[in-house]
Amino acid sequence: MREITVAVVQMYPHLGKVEDNLLAMGKFVDQICTEQKVDLVVFPELATTGYELGLGFTDVAERIPGPAVNLLAQRAADYSTHIVFGLVTKEKVESIIYNAAVIVGPDGEFLGDYRKLHLPGEERLAFRPGYRLPVFETSFGPVGILLGWDLAFPEAARSLALDGAELLCVCANWGHSPAQARDAYVDEWRTYVQARALENAFYVVAGNRIGEEYSYHFLGDSMVVGPRAEIYASIDEEIEGYAIATIDLDAVRRTREELQLIQCRVPQAYRAIVRKY
Repeated sequence: MREITVAVVQMYPHLGKVEDNLLAMGKFVDQICTEQKVDLVVFPELATTGYELGLGFTDVAERIPGPAVNLLAQRAADYSTHIVFGLVTKEKVESIIYNAAVIVGPDGEFLGDYRKLHLPGEERLAFRPGYRLPVFETSFGPVGILLGWDLAFPEAARSLALDGAELLCVCANWGHSPAQARDAYVDEWRTYVQARALENAFYVVAGNRIGEEYSYHFLGDSMVVGPRAEIYASIDEEIEGYAIATIDLDAVRRTREELQLIQCRVPQAYRAIVRKY
């Protein structure tokens, strides 16, 4: 068996308060990793900044590696673990910024970053979309990352699976307007997370934030889901906290052999999938 232990963090990032959010993230890592040996810790999308910062995102965007990456890379090295978290990144041109996620490794090394491909309307006003779906090599196996609304697009998760990912980290700010009913959006979130796990027969570690901002109420419900959509651990309530699960990555290969979801694809029949709308 290739057993690893993963943790998913559910937190309330405070809008624009990067130092406070990084301090809270560091405390979560300390709590989790002193409780037991953990191989991976996953935080939500835009965990360092909050969501509705608008033009303020330009002021807090970081080049990679920068202060946030360096701080959490040190935490990863302290506990010999991997950490995935969402933040705002920028290129040399200051006005070009991305809704991104970073993965750092157990020696404090920067393993890479992913830039969100699918931007909903309000995010398009602030961010440039990414253009690739990298798979990151870790000490325990290949890992993919998606951010928020990416989860609604099955092509993204399937592309990562076809490129070898055995575990998908989802960093999210999934929520609804205060006037809308929470339950419908919880069902939507759970359906997407479990569907992406089952249709690709891999593990999904999905960290979603909580709290309220100007237009959104974020619903939490972070979870660890297995290759048959079984829930290994979850945080059901809208509280800050974390959930830990031990999983067997060999189950990915076994499940794919049983279900034949990858092997029995018929790519020549799927031309419409890559046709631009």
